[in-house]
Amino acid sequence: MWLLGVFALLGVLWLTVPADGVPVGPLTLRFASYQRTLRDAREAKVDVDSVLQTVQSRFRMESDTLQYYHDFFYTNPDRIYLPADNYRFFDPLFRQMEQADSQDRVVRVAHYGDSQLEMDRISQDLREALQDRFGGIGTGFFPVIGNVPSASIQRSASGGFVQYTMYGDSTTVRAGHNRYGLLAQVVQLSGGGTVTLRGTRNKSAREGVKTFQRISVLAGRPSADFSVRAVSDTLRPAPVKETSESGVILLTWEFSRPVEKVVLSFKGSAEIYALGADGTGGVAVDNIPLRGCSGTIFTRISKPLMADSFTLTDTRLVILQFGGNYMPVARSTKVIEQYQEQIARQIQYFHEVAPQAQILFIGPSDMGKSVNGRVVTWPRLPELVDSLKSTVLSNNAAYWDLYRMMGGENSMTQWVRHKPPYAGPDYIHFTPAGAEKVGDALSRSLLTYYDFYQLRKTLPAERVQQAMRP
Repeated sequence: MWLLGVFALLGVLWLTVPADGVPVGPLTLRFASYQRTLRDAREAKVDVDSVLQTVQSRFRMESDTLQYYHDFFYTNPDRIYLPADNYRFFDPLFRQMEQADSQDRVVRVAHYGDSQLEMDRISQDLREALQDRFGGIGTGFFPVIGNVPSASIQRSASGGFVQYTMYGDSTTVRAGHNRYGLLAQVVQLSGGGTVTLRGTRNKSAREGVKTFQRISVLAGRPSADFSVRAVSDTLRPAPVKETSESGVILLTWEFSRPVEKVVLSFKGSAEIYALGADGTGGVAVDNIPLRGCSGTIFTRISKPLMADSFTLTDTRLVILQFGGNYMPVARSTKVIEQYQEQIARQIQYFHEVAPQAQILFIGPSDMGKSVNGRVVTWPRLPELVDSLKSTVLSNNAAYWDLYRMMGGENSMTQWVRHKPPYAGPDYIHFTPAGAEKVGDALSRSLLTYYDFYQLRKTLPAERVQQAMRP
Protein backbone atom coordinates (compact mmCIF):
# COMPACT_ATOMS: atom_id res chain seq x y z
CA MET A 1 0.00 0.00 0.00
CA TRP A 2 2.86 2.37 0.91
CA LEU A 3 4.53 1.67 -2.42
CA LEU A 4 1.30 2.41 -4.30
CA GLY A 5 1.05 5.71 -2.42
CA VAL A 6 4.57 6.66 -3.52
CA PHE A 7 3.75 5.86 -7.16
CA ALA A 8 0.52 7.87 -6.90
CA LEU A 9 2.42 10.89 -5.51
CA LEU A 10 5.02 10.64 -8.30
CA GLY A 11 2.19 10.46 -10.81
CA VAL A 12 0.58 13.61 -9.43
CA LEU A 13 3.95 15.39 -9.54
CA TRP A 14 4.53 14.23 -13.13
CA LEU A 15 1.15 15.64 -14.20
CA THR A 16 1.20 18.92 -12.27
CA VAL A 17 4.79 20.14 -11.82
CA PRO A 18 5.69 22.97 -14.27
CA ALA A 19 8.20 22.12 -16.97
CA ASP A 20 10.71 24.63 -15.57
CA GLY A 21 10.49 23.37 -11.98
CA VAL A 22 9.26 24.77 -8.66
CA PRO A 23 11.09 27.74 -7.08
CA VAL A 24 11.96 27.22 -3.41
CA GLY A 25 13.76 30.32 -2.12
CA PRO A 26 16.97 30.80 -4.13
CA LEU A 27 16.71 27.25 -5.52
CA THR A 28 14.57 25.62 -8.20
CA LEU A 29 13.44 22.03 -7.73
CA ARG A 30 12.99 20.12 -10.96
CA PHE A 31 11.15 16.83 -11.43
CA ALA A 32 10.25 14.64 -14.34
CA SER A 33 6.96 16.13 -15.52
CA TYR A 34 4.28 15.68 -18.16
CA GLN A 35 4.75 19.25 -19.39
CA ARG A 36 8.48 18.83 -19.77
CA THR A 37 8.08 15.47 -21.52
CA LEU A 38 5.57 17.03 -23.93
CA ARG A 39 7.84 20.01 -24.58
CA ASP A 40 10.88 17.79 -25.21
CA ALA A 41 8.81 15.70 -27.63
CA ARG A 42 7.87 18.84 -29.54
CA GLU A 43 11.49 19.98 -29.71
CA ALA A 44 12.54 16.60 -31.11
CA LYS A 45 10.43 17.29 -34.20
CA VAL A 46 13.50 18.92 -35.82
CA ASP A 47 14.56 15.79 -37.70
CA VAL A 48 18.04 16.48 -39.09
CA ASP A 49 17.93 13.83 -41.80
CA SER A 50 14.58 15.15 -42.98
CA VAL A 51 15.92 18.72 -42.96
CA LEU A 52 18.98 17.76 -45.02
CA GLN A 53 16.93 15.67 -47.45
CA THR A 54 14.67 18.68 -47.94
CA VAL A 55 17.73 20.85 -48.58
CA GLN A 56 18.94 18.42 -51.23
CA SER A 57 15.50 18.23 -52.86
CA ARG A 58 15.38 22.00 -53.24
CA PHE A 59 18.37 21.83 -55.58
CA ARG A 60 16.66 19.36 -57.95
CA MET A 61 15.09 20.90 -61.02
CA GLU A 62 11.73 19.24 -61.67
CA SER A 63 9.87 21.86 -63.70
CA ASP A 64 10.36 24.57 -66.30
CA THR A 65 13.96 25.81 -66.08
CA LEU A 66 13.34 29.54 -65.74
CA GLN A 67 10.49 28.95 -63.32
CA TYR A 68 12.82 26.82 -61.16
CA TYR A 69 15.40 29.60 -60.93
CA HIS A 70 12.71 32.20 -60.25
CA ASP A 71 11.37 30.13 -57.36
CA PHE A 72 14.89 29.39 -56.10
CA PHE A 73 15.94 33.04 -55.98
CA TYR A 74 12.76 34.36 -54.38
CA THR A 75 11.40 31.57 -52.18
CA ASN A 76 14.06 28.89 -51.49
CA PRO A 77 15.23 29.29 -47.86
CA ASP A 78 18.58 27.69 -48.74
CA ARG A 79 19.41 30.29 -51.38
CA ILE A 80 22.09 32.91 -51.08
CA TYR A 81 20.28 36.21 -50.57
CA LEU A 82 21.49 38.84 -53.05
CA PRO A 83 21.56 42.63 -52.62
CA ALA A 84 18.59 44.25 -54.40
CA ASP A 85 17.64 40.72 -55.60
CA ASN A 86 20.26 41.13 -58.33
CA TYR A 87 20.56 37.66 -59.88
CA ARG A 88 23.63 38.89 -61.81
CA PHE A 89 25.53 39.58 -58.58
CA PHE A 90 28.01 36.71 -58.95
CA ASP A 91 28.47 37.07 -62.73
CA PRO A 92 31.88 38.83 -62.48
CA LEU A 93 33.14 36.03 -60.23
CA PHE A 94 31.92 33.29 -62.56
CA ARG A 95 33.52 34.93 -65.60
CA GLN A 96 36.89 34.90 -63.87
CA MET A 97 36.52 31.32 -62.64
CA GLU A 98 35.59 30.07 -66.11
CA GLN A 99 38.72 31.59 -67.61
CA ALA A 100 41.17 30.59 -64.90
CA ASP A 101 42.07 27.00 -65.79
CA SER A 102 42.55 27.67 -69.52
CA GLN A 103 44.69 30.73 -68.79
CA ASP A 104 46.99 28.95 -66.29
CA ARG A 105 45.78 31.39 -63.68
CA VAL A 106 44.60 30.83 -60.11
CA VAL A 107 41.42 32.67 -59.06
CA ARG A 108 41.22 32.85 -55.30
CA VAL A 109 38.44 32.61 -52.71
CA ALA A 110 39.30 33.84 -49.19
CA HIS A 111 37.09 32.14 -46.59
CA TYR A 112 37.33 33.93 -43.22
CA GLY A 113 35.50 32.71 -40.15
CA ASP A 114 35.71 31.82 -36.49
CA SER A 115 36.60 28.44 -35.00
CA GLN A 116 33.82 26.75 -37.02
CA LEU A 117 36.38 26.70 -39.86
CA GLU A 118 39.25 25.15 -37.94
CA MET A 119 40.84 22.03 -39.46
CA ASP A 120 39.61 23.27 -42.87
CA ARG A 121 35.99 22.44 -42.04
CA ILE A 122 33.44 23.77 -44.56
CA SER A 123 36.19 25.43 -46.64
CA GLN A 124 37.51 22.12 -47.96
CA ASP A 125 34.05 21.04 -49.12
CA LEU A 126 33.57 24.34 -50.95
CA ARG A 127 37.09 24.02 -52.39
CA GLU A 128 36.49 20.52 -53.74
CA ALA A 129 33.17 21.53 -55.29
CA LEU A 130 34.64 24.58 -57.03
CA GLN A 131 37.75 22.72 -58.20
CA ASP A 132 35.59 19.92 -59.59
CA ARG A 133 33.71 22.52 -61.63
CA PHE A 134 36.45 25.00 -62.56
CA GLY A 135 39.72 23.10 -62.12
CA GLY A 136 42.51 23.54 -59.63
CA ILE A 137 44.33 21.55 -56.95
CA GLY A 138 45.98 22.34 -53.64
CA THR A 139 44.80 23.89 -50.38
CA GLY A 140 45.16 27.66 -50.78
CA PHE A 141 46.97 30.02 -48.40
CA PHE A 142 47.81 29.22 -44.76
CA PRO A 143 50.15 30.59 -42.05
CA VAL A 144 53.75 29.46 -41.57
CA ILE A 145 52.94 28.33 -38.04
CA GLY A 146 49.64 26.60 -37.40
CA ASN A 147 48.20 26.47 -33.88
CA VAL A 148 45.48 24.08 -35.12
CA PRO A 149 46.19 21.22 -37.56
CA SER A 150 44.61 21.29 -41.00
CA ALA A 151 42.81 18.38 -42.64
CA SER A 152 44.26 19.44 -46.00
CA ILE A 153 47.98 20.06 -45.47
CA GLN A 154 50.67 19.24 -42.93
CA ARG A 155 53.38 21.79 -42.15
CA SER A 156 56.32 21.97 -39.78
CA ALA A 157 58.58 24.97 -39.25
CA SER A 158 61.95 25.40 -37.59
CA GLY A 159 64.29 28.35 -37.27
CA GLY A 160 63.79 32.04 -36.67
CA PHE A 161 60.00 32.31 -36.96
CA VAL A 162 57.92 34.31 -34.44
CA GLN A 163 54.16 34.55 -34.98
CA TYR A 164 51.92 37.53 -34.12
CA THR A 165 48.12 37.39 -34.49
CA MET A 166 45.30 39.94 -34.29
CA TYR A 167 42.81 37.47 -32.84
CA GLY A 168 42.82 35.33 -29.70
CA ASP A 169 42.72 36.00 -25.96
CA SER A 170 44.84 38.28 -23.79
CA THR A 171 47.77 35.84 -23.88
CA THR A 172 48.15 36.26 -27.66
CA VAL A 173 51.36 37.98 -28.73
CA ARG A 174 50.61 41.13 -30.76
CA ALA A 175 52.86 42.90 -33.23
CA GLY A 176 53.87 46.51 -32.73
CA HIS A 177 52.34 47.49 -36.07
CA ASN A 178 49.25 46.82 -38.22
CA ARG A 179 50.89 44.85 -41.07
CA TYR A 180 49.14 41.56 -40.33
CA GLY A 181 48.28 40.61 -43.91
CA LEU A 182 45.66 38.39 -45.52
CA LEU A 183 45.45 35.88 -42.66
CA ALA A 184 45.20 38.47 -39.83
CA GLN A 185 48.60 37.28 -38.63
CA VAL A 186 52.25 37.81 -39.48
CA VAL A 187 55.38 35.75 -38.89
CA GLN A 188 58.61 37.66 -38.35
CA LEU A 189 61.52 35.79 -39.92
CA SER A 190 64.93 36.55 -38.41
CA GLY A 191 68.07 34.90 -39.75
CA GLY A 192 66.40 32.11 -41.68
CA GLY A 193 64.40 28.94 -41.25
CA THR A 194 62.85 25.91 -42.90
CA VAL A 195 59.22 24.94 -43.57
CA THR A 196 58.19 21.48 -44.78
CA LEU A 197 54.81 21.07 -46.51
CA ARG A 198 53.09 17.71 -47.10
CA GLY A 199 49.75 16.93 -48.67
CA THR A 200 47.27 15.00 -46.54
CA ARG A 201 45.16 12.08 -47.65
CA ASN A 202 41.89 12.91 -49.40
CA LYS A 203 38.53 11.99 -47.89
CA SER A 204 38.51 8.86 -50.02
CA ALA A 205 41.63 6.75 -49.53
CA ARG A 206 41.29 5.68 -53.17
CA GLU A 207 41.99 9.25 -54.26
CA GLY A 208 45.46 9.23 -52.72
CA VAL A 209 47.34 12.15 -51.21
CA LYS A 210 46.51 15.75 -52.01
CA THR A 211 49.06 17.37 -54.30
CA PHE A 212 50.04 20.86 -55.39
CA GLN A 213 52.03 22.27 -58.28
CA ARG A 214 52.48 25.95 -57.39
CA ILE A 215 54.04 27.15 -54.12
CA SER A 216 53.70 30.78 -53.02
CA VAL A 217 55.22 32.97 -50.34
CA LEU A 218 53.57 36.30 -49.55
CA ALA A 219 56.05 38.52 -47.69
CA GLY A 220 57.09 42.09 -46.96
CA ARG A 221 59.92 44.22 -45.63
CA PRO A 222 62.69 41.85 -46.76
CA SER A 223 66.32 42.32 -45.78
CA ALA A 224 68.92 42.77 -48.51
CA ASP A 225 69.96 39.11 -48.21
CA PHE A 226 66.40 37.69 -48.07
CA SER A 227 65.88 34.64 -50.29
CA VAL A 228 63.73 31.50 -50.42
CA ARG A 229 64.42 28.17 -52.13
CA ALA A 230 61.74 25.54 -52.82
CA VAL A 231 62.73 21.90 -53.31
CA SER A 232 60.61 18.82 -53.97
CA ASP A 233 62.56 15.62 -54.56
CA THR A 234 64.99 16.70 -57.27
CA LEU A 235 62.79 19.53 -58.59
CA ARG A 236 64.21 22.98 -57.79
CA PRO A 237 62.45 25.65 -59.84
CA ALA A 238 63.45 29.30 -59.60
CA PRO A 239 60.88 31.69 -58.07
CA VAL A 240 58.92 34.29 -60.01
CA LYS A 241 58.81 37.55 -58.07
CA GLU A 242 56.06 40.18 -58.09
CA THR A 243 56.31 43.33 -55.98
CA SER A 244 53.57 45.86 -55.18
CA GLU A 245 53.82 49.57 -54.49
CA SER A 246 53.45 48.97 -50.75
CA GLY A 247 56.38 46.57 -50.81
CA VAL A 248 54.42 43.31 -50.61
CA ILE A 249 56.29 40.50 -52.38
CA LEU A 250 54.73 37.41 -53.96
CA LEU A 251 57.20 34.63 -54.74
CA THR A 252 55.86 31.66 -56.73
CA TRP A 253 57.41 28.38 -57.86
CA GLU A 254 55.79 26.11 -60.44
CA PHE A 255 56.82 22.48 -60.58
CA SER A 256 56.73 20.46 -63.81
CA ARG A 257 54.28 18.01 -62.20
CA PRO A 258 52.09 17.85 -59.08
CA VAL A 259 54.06 17.01 -55.93
CA GLU A 260 53.18 15.80 -52.43
CA LYS A 261 56.02 17.41 -50.46
CA VAL A 262 57.98 20.66 -50.65
CA VAL A 263 60.73 22.06 -48.41
CA LEU A 264 61.07 25.84 -48.26
CA SER A 265 64.45 27.16 -47.08
CA PHE A 266 64.42 30.82 -45.94
CA LYS A 267 67.44 33.07 -45.54
CA GLY A 268 67.61 36.59 -44.12
CA SER A 269 64.77 38.53 -42.52
CA ALA A 270 61.24 39.48 -43.60
CA GLU A 271 57.60 39.60 -42.58
CA ILE A 272 55.91 36.42 -43.85
CA TYR A 273 52.16 36.89 -44.30
CA ALA A 274 51.18 33.56 -45.88
CA LEU A 275 52.29 30.42 -47.68
CA GLY A 276 50.27 28.89 -50.51
CA ALA A 277 49.98 25.45 -52.11
CA ASP A 278 47.87 25.48 -55.29
CA GLY A 279 47.68 24.28 -58.88
CA THR A 280 48.88 26.21 -61.90
CA GLY A 281 45.31 27.16 -62.83
CA GLY A 282 41.71 26.98 -61.68
CA VAL A 283 40.29 27.95 -58.29
CA ALA A 284 41.93 28.12 -54.87
CA VAL A 285 40.03 28.42 -51.58
CA ASP A 286 41.87 29.75 -48.52
CA ASN A 287 40.72 28.46 -45.14
CA ILE A 288 41.25 31.28 -42.60
CA PRO A 289 39.89 30.40 -39.13
CA LEU A 290 40.21 33.16 -36.51
CA ARG A 291 39.41 31.55 -33.18
CA GLY A 292 37.35 33.71 -30.82
CA CYS A 293 36.85 36.41 -33.47
CA SER A 294 33.53 38.16 -34.13
CA GLY A 295 34.67 39.49 -37.50
CA THR A 296 35.30 43.07 -36.40
CA ILE A 297 39.12 43.21 -36.56
CA PHE A 298 39.80 43.69 -40.26
CA THR A 299 39.60 47.48 -40.31
CA ARG A 300 42.70 47.51 -38.07
CA ILE A 301 44.87 45.86 -40.75
CA SER A 302 46.94 48.06 -43.08
CA LYS A 303 44.79 48.95 -46.10
CA PRO A 304 47.69 49.27 -48.59
CA LEU A 305 49.06 45.88 -47.53
CA MET A 306 45.68 44.15 -47.82
CA ALA A 307 44.80 45.85 -51.10
CA ASP A 308 48.08 44.89 -52.75
CA SER A 309 47.90 41.36 -51.36
CA PHE A 310 44.41 40.80 -52.77
CA THR A 311 45.54 42.16 -56.14
CA LEU A 312 48.70 40.01 -56.28
CA THR A 313 46.77 36.87 -55.34
CA ASP A 314 43.84 37.55 -57.71
CA THR A 315 41.22 37.18 -54.96
CA ARG A 316 37.71 37.37 -56.46
CA LEU A 317 35.46 36.20 -53.62
CA VAL A 318 35.69 37.09 -49.93
CA ILE A 319 33.56 35.00 -47.57
CA LEU A 320 33.01 36.25 -44.02
CA GLN A 321 31.47 33.71 -41.62
CA PHE A 322 30.91 35.33 -38.23
CA GLY A 323 28.38 36.09 -35.51
CA GLY A 324 28.54 33.12 -33.17
CA ASN A 325 31.19 34.61 -30.89
CA TYR A 326 29.06 37.71 -30.43
CA MET A 327 26.07 35.85 -28.98
CA PRO A 328 27.20 35.91 -25.31
CA VAL A 329 27.12 39.74 -25.31
CA ALA A 330 24.05 40.20 -27.56
CA ARG A 331 21.69 40.81 -24.65
CA SER A 332 19.63 43.61 -26.17
CA THR A 333 18.52 45.06 -29.49
CA LYS A 334 20.80 48.05 -28.92
CA VAL A 335 23.86 45.81 -28.56
CA ILE A 336 22.91 43.93 -31.73
CA GLU A 337 22.57 47.27 -33.55
CA GLN A 338 26.10 48.17 -32.46
CA TYR A 339 27.36 44.90 -33.92
CA GLN A 340 25.52 45.65 -37.16
CA GLU A 341 27.42 48.92 -37.42
CA GLN A 342 30.72 47.14 -36.85
CA ILE A 343 29.99 44.51 -39.50
CA ALA A 344 28.95 47.23 -41.96
CA ARG A 345 32.36 48.87 -41.49
CA GLN A 346 34.13 45.55 -42.15
CA ILE A 347 32.20 45.01 -45.38
CA GLN A 348 32.98 48.51 -46.58
CA TYR A 349 36.64 47.88 -45.75
CA PHE A 350 36.69 44.81 -48.00
CA HIS A 351 34.95 46.77 -50.76
CA GLU A 352 37.88 49.21 -50.56
CA VAL A 353 40.79 46.75 -50.34
CA ALA A 354 39.32 44.17 -52.76
CA PRO A 355 37.11 46.09 -55.22
CA GLN A 356 37.50 43.29 -57.76
CA ALA A 357 35.93 40.75 -55.37
CA GLN A 358 32.35 39.85 -54.49
CA ILE A 359 31.55 39.55 -50.78
CA LEU A 360 29.46 36.78 -49.22
CA PHE A 361 28.55 36.82 -45.52
CA ILE A 362 27.53 33.59 -43.76
CA GLY A 363 25.56 34.16 -40.59
CA PRO A 364 25.90 32.12 -37.38
CA SER A 365 24.57 28.61 -37.01
CA ASP A 366 22.05 27.66 -34.36
CA MET A 367 23.75 27.50 -30.95
CA GLY A 368 22.53 25.72 -27.84
CA LYS A 369 22.47 27.14 -24.30
CA SER A 370 21.33 25.48 -21.09
CA VAL A 371 18.23 27.27 -19.76
CA ASN A 372 16.38 25.80 -16.74
CA GLY A 373 17.96 22.42 -17.26
CA ARG A 374 17.43 22.07 -21.01
CA VAL A 375 19.44 23.10 -24.06
CA VAL A 376 17.68 25.67 -26.26
CA THR A 377 18.63 28.22 -28.90
CA TRP A 378 20.47 31.22 -27.48
CA PRO A 379 18.08 34.08 -26.73
CA ARG A 380 18.18 36.74 -29.47
CA LEU A 381 20.01 34.51 -31.94
CA PRO A 382 17.15 34.72 -34.49
CA GLU A 383 17.14 38.52 -34.04
CA LEU A 384 20.90 38.64 -34.63
CA VAL A 385 20.58 36.51 -37.78
CA ASP A 386 17.88 38.71 -39.30
CA SER A 387 19.71 41.90 -38.33
CA LEU A 388 22.93 40.70 -39.94
CA LYS A 389 21.12 39.75 -43.13
CA SER A 390 19.62 43.22 -43.38
CA THR A 391 22.99 44.90 -42.76
CA VAL A 392 24.86 42.72 -45.24
CA LEU A 393 22.37 43.18 -48.07
CA SER A 394 22.22 46.94 -47.58
CA ASN A 395 26.02 47.07 -47.93
CA ASN A 396 26.14 45.37 -51.35
CA ALA A 397 27.13 41.93 -50.12
CA ALA A 398 25.35 38.56 -50.34
CA TYR A 399 24.08 36.59 -47.32
CA TRP A 400 23.66 32.87 -46.63
CA ASP A 401 21.40 31.91 -43.71
CA LEU A 402 23.13 28.94 -42.05
CA TYR A 403 20.83 29.12 -39.02
CA ARG A 404 17.72 28.35 -41.05
CA MET A 405 19.45 25.96 -43.43
CA MET A 406 20.18 23.63 -40.50
CA GLY A 407 16.56 23.75 -39.25
CA GLY A 408 16.23 26.97 -37.26
CA GLU A 409 15.30 27.17 -33.58
CA ASN A 410 16.58 24.31 -31.38
CA SER A 411 18.02 22.48 -34.41
CA MET A 412 21.54 22.36 -32.92
CA THR A 413 20.31 19.98 -30.20
CA GLN A 414 19.24 17.51 -32.87
CA TRP A 415 22.51 17.92 -34.81
CA VAL A 416 24.31 16.94 -31.60
CA ARG A 417 22.02 13.95 -31.01
CA HIS A 418 22.26 12.70 -34.60
CA LYS A 419 23.98 9.35 -35.22
CA PRO A 420 26.75 9.99 -36.13
CA PRO A 421 26.88 13.37 -34.35
CA TYR A 422 26.83 16.37 -36.69
CA ALA A 423 27.84 18.76 -33.89
CA GLY A 424 29.86 18.51 -30.70
CA PRO A 425 28.74 18.40 -27.05
CA ASP A 426 29.36 22.16 -26.69
CA TYR A 427 26.26 22.69 -28.90
CA ILE A 428 28.25 25.18 -30.97
CA HIS A 429 30.79 23.53 -33.26
CA PHE A 430 30.10 21.13 -36.11
CA THR A 431 31.85 17.80 -36.29
CA PRO A 432 33.67 17.02 -39.56
CA ALA A 433 30.57 15.07 -40.68
CA GLY A 434 28.28 18.01 -39.88
CA ALA A 435 30.64 20.54 -41.47
CA GLU A 436 30.58 18.46 -44.63
CA LYS A 437 26.78 18.78 -44.75
CA VAL A 438 27.08 22.55 -44.35
CA GLY A 439 29.82 22.82 -46.97
CA ASP A 440 27.80 20.75 -49.41
CA ALA A 441 24.70 22.94 -49.00
CA LEU A 442 26.76 26.12 -49.41
CA SER A 443 28.46 24.77 -52.53
CA ARG A 444 25.18 23.68 -54.10
CA SER A 445 23.62 27.07 -53.49
CA LEU A 446 26.55 28.98 -55.03
CA LEU A 447 26.78 26.63 -58.02
CA THR A 448 23.04 26.98 -58.65
CA TYR A 449 23.76 30.63 -59.43
CA TYR A 450 26.53 29.51 -61.77
CA ASP A 451 24.20 27.09 -63.57
CA PHE A 452 21.76 29.93 -64.09
CA TYR A 453 24.60 32.17 -65.30
CA GLN A 454 25.45 29.55 -67.94
CA LEU A 455 21.80 29.22 -68.98
CA ARG A 456 21.39 32.98 -69.33
CA LYS A 457 24.19 33.10 -71.87
CA THR A 458 22.01 30.96 -74.19
CA LEU A 459 18.78 32.95 -73.81
CA PRO A 460 17.62 36.41 -74.90
CA ALA A 461 18.11 38.90 -72.07
CA GLU A 462 14.52 40.13 -72.41
CA ARG A 463 13.14 36.64 -71.86
CA VAL A 464 15.24 36.19 -68.71
CA GLN A 465 14.23 39.57 -67.32
CA GLN A 466 10.57 38.78 -67.89
CA ALA A 467 10.84 35.40 -66.20
CA MET A 468 12.76 36.75 -63.18
CA ARG A 469 10.34 39.49 -62.20
CA PRO A 470 9.21 39.13 -58.55
